[in-house]
Amino acid sequence: MRSNQSEFDIQFVSVASFIEKNVNSLLAGRCLCGAVHYAVKDEFVYALNCHCSNCRRATGSAFKSFAGIERNKLGITQGQADLLIFGDENAAHDVRCKICGSLMFSVVREGEFVHVTLGTLSDTPTIRPTAHIFVGSKAPWYAITDQLPQHDEFG
Repeated sequence: MRSNQSEFDIQFVSVASFIEKNVNSLLAGRCLCGAVHYAVKDEFVYALNCHCSNCRRATGSAFKSFAGIERNKLGITQGQADLLIFGDENAAHDVRCKICGSLMFSVVREGEFVHVTLGTLSDTPTIRPTAHIFVGSKAPWYAITDQLPQHDEFG
């Protein structure tokens, strides 16, 4: 686990140009302490509830609700220096606030996509989770009570 600013900075477009180009479809999000803020287009491709043991440990909850989107559609608007990269920065990794520890998003799929944790959004996205994944390893103390499809693995 380490803080990384230099390489991570170049992964995002400038805040001003990002906001200017996307102002009509942006959602705001932030960490618990407010040090890190981000903006993401309301163009998520998919949304799921993941029950795998890694997501449960990363969030400290029964599952992680997330929405997937192309990485270039998310920009850090405040607190770039307060980001913490957990994992391989050149592969899949989590991005957290290094002050409060909030999991903001995960970089996945060879760095092309991010999985935004829905709980960090301040605004309401148009997408909703469509399924539960990795229910074969869900917490035994948690019962899924909605009618969404359940998959033992990713899909």
